[in-house]
Amino acid sequence: MEEFAELKEAVEKVTLVDAHAHNIVSLHSNIHFLSCFSEATGAALSSATHTINFKRSLREIAELYGSNTSLHSVQEYRLCHTLEEITAQCFKAAGISVLLIDNGLTLDDMKDLEWHKSFVPNVGRILRIEHLAEKILDEGNLDKITWTLASFMEAFIERLKSYPLSTFLCIIAAYRSGLAINTDVTMKEAEEGLKNVLYAGSPFRITDKNFIDYIFIHALEVAQGFDLPIQIHSGFGDKDLDLRLSNPLHLRQLLEDKRFSKCRIVLLHASYPFSKEASYLASVYSQVYLDFGLAVPKLSYHGMVSSVKELLELAPMNKVMFSTDGVAFPETFYLGAKKGRKVVYTVLRDACVDGDLSLPEAIAAVKDIFTENAKKFYSINTALESWDLKTGQSRSFTKTDANCETHHATLVRIIWVDASGQHRCRVVTQKRFNDCIQKNGVGLACAIMGMTSFSDGPADGSNLSAVGEIRLTPDLSTKCKIPWAKQQEMVLSDMCIAPGKAWEYCPRDALRRVCRVLKDEFDLVMNAGFENEFFLLKSVDREGKQEWLPVDQTSYCSTAALDSASSLLEEILSSLQSLNITVEQIHPESGKGQFEIVLGYTECGRAADNLIYAREVIRAIARKSGLLATFVPKFALDDIGSGSHVHLSLSKNGENVFMDKGGSARHGISKVGEEFMAGVLHHLPSIMAFTAPIPNSGAYQCWGKQNREAPIRTAGAPIVPNGVVTNFEVKVFDGCANPYLGLASIIAAGIDGLRRHLLLPEPVDQNPDDNKARLRRLPESLSESVESLERDEAFKDLINEKLLIAIRGVRKAEIKYYDQHKDAYKELIHKY
Repeated sequence: MEEFAELKEAVEKVTLVDAHAHNIVSLHSNIHFLSCFSEATGAALSSATHTINFKRSLREIAELYGSNTSLHSVQEYRLCHTLEEITAQCFKAAGISVLLIDNGLTLDDMKDLEWHKSFVPNVGRILRIEHLAEKILDEGNLDKITWTLASFMEAFIERLKSYPLSTFLCIIAAYRSGLAINTDVTMKEAEEGLKNVLYAGSPFRITDKNFIDYIFIHALEVAQGFDLPIQIHSGFGDKDLDLRLSNPLHLRQLLEDKRFSKCRIVLLHASYPFSKEASYLASVYSQVYLDFGLAVPKLSYHGMVSSVKELLELAPMNKVMFSTDGVAFPETFYLGAKKGRKVVYTVLRDACVDGDLSLPEAIAAVKDIFTENAKKFYSINTALESWDLKTGQSRSFTKTDANCETHHATLVRIIWVDASGQHRCRVVTQKRFNDCIQKNGVGLACAIMGMTSFSDGPADGSNLSAVGEIRLTPDLSTKCKIPWAKQQEMVLSDMCIAPGKAWEYCPRDALRRVCRVLKDEFDLVMNAGFENEFFLLKSVDREGKQEWLPVDQTSYCSTAALDSASSLLEEILSSLQSLNITVEQIHPESGKGQFEIVLGYTECGRAADNLIYAREVIRAIARKSGLLATFVPKFALDDIGSGSHVHLSLSKNGENVFMDKGGSARHGISKVGEEFMAGVLHHLPSIMAFTAPIPNSGAYQCWGKQNREAPIRTAGAPIVPNGVVTNFEVKVFDGCANPYLGLASIIAAGIDGLRRHLLLPEPVDQNPDDNKARLRRLPESLSESVESLERDEAFKDLINEKLLIAIRGVRKAEIKYYDQHKDAYKELIHKY
């Protein structure tokens, strides 16, 4: 019908996000090609040629290949071409831009995720929970480990948390024990279940319901803590599942459990034949979403249309997503995409004819169902690099395509931050990175965590030397194009002694460890937002000698200062936005040539990553303009200093629990918030050895309410009523600090406060200097901070002792050097 030509065009041209699929296998795999058309196995597979799906799909594949419409002709075509040629042809015709692969389905001679990136610009990983658990048990069996429930769960949770944030989770309980998940399963029941699994022997296959339920609810806790969506198989599949137990209505206990109310769940495969039930669940539970892959294209055309219509009978259209459930053969991806487009067109056209939707509403739904819903649900714009959806443009998916994001990158910078807070990097070619570095890392001497701000050799007291090597392992969730050098990419790295095993000196892992304790003991997550202050300096030649002077002499929040630096600040803002780093404010500060950029609030590990990239951006863009940006706390000893003040709060299940909800607590802070903050205040002298690593000026050990002169103050977000406390600010955090170590020390102090139920003293709501007679002074020098750290037993418990020794060694070496070389601090502007 001509009146729906615009709708048809929108469906045909939209680029797809394939949110659930599996690996492609080689042409020599023992998987029969008939599996392309049926979920049947064994003898039942021979009858697949008599199904409606087979007859329709065979015609469509033959049409794509230009071959005769027979199974023999199609297979002959496949044998005459390489797998790469067939895959490129199928994916180009499918128009898939993003592919999420569940590689937990082990297939004979299957290709790894990297191989698929040759044909799709963006490939993400879906981690199958049962497969991970079985892998851990099998590895333990080889290592002669005697498993207990506690030791297994520790290994399972640690492994689960080690995956990048671009990894999504999937569970196939429907195939093992059914969807009636018991969220109240006890440790005793799970322990008995583990014994049953172990008794069956290796290779392990987990089928015990209690054990599956137990690991599932713990995986949900991890998913909720990191805001990761989780996919659940529901409805039909191969004969390995009991269809009666795969009805999503069995999930009611899980969906009603308030502990998991914030955990986003997607029901796969249209839950067929329970599509109406799935539609109902998505309509009444905010956390439930739907995906119709597998039902499309495996059913008859009428069955596919009916199933998708049933999903949309009750479910909001912004909760329904597309996938191919492609597996083993490139043709399955093509068929899923082709039929998905046709089915959605038919469903939306009929909705227009019936008066349920207007034509503009139907056209908008096309983009939502095929791209936008998945993009938002899986946070694809941040978790997967290089999201670039241009509706209506055809794309090629081979390595030589100019639209392929990795094609133009020539070099990759692998970045780490050492104990002195300096950013360092190793650089490799893109090819070498893809071939081996991203999996195996790059070697580096152990001395790197013993280096100081004045020397590239290890400090004497650090216990580190050039003997021994660790691996810098890229965190692929942080890999991105460099905004100021578009031919290059950069990625943050972890320090490992073996794949997946962190080095005890690794700053990023130090932060993860204390975050894990905070979560495991108190079910809390710390969020952070940094205020990044820096000086902009220009080079001046005086009598043949280079000097660096501030770019202006203006005052706080000067419009003239903003005008003079506006083009540079706009480029910084644009670069940060291209890295998905939120900027909330930019303004000139009180110092000469000083500016502040306030970064968005997020989970503390992500906040530290964002701060590193923000510093890189600011210094690089300034350098492009012939200027020097420096984060040193004191550029000129007679001028205002710079800091990297950090705002902090605590959350549980996504809700702020630092603030008092009842309105009756002391100081407007919850009990847990006060104890955490009291721990930070108590340990502040030791924390400063991490957060103020360059010789600093003195302050007083106190806190205040909205008192900007206090080293710690409570504050409220702009969106809440005046006087309501939502977070607290730590001001003794400067731009030379390693943010991972700084935040780790703050969390360690907060944990000690929670364990000991510490209370805050009365606040100081005037200039602390006016009350100095009754206030304890904070360290006036770095040496005092280090002495405090040496006496602090809490840090020895929560931060690795070897790492503490290295940090103290580096700090003592710097104290000695800067005491002996009074003007050496002037060189720090080139390092920070």
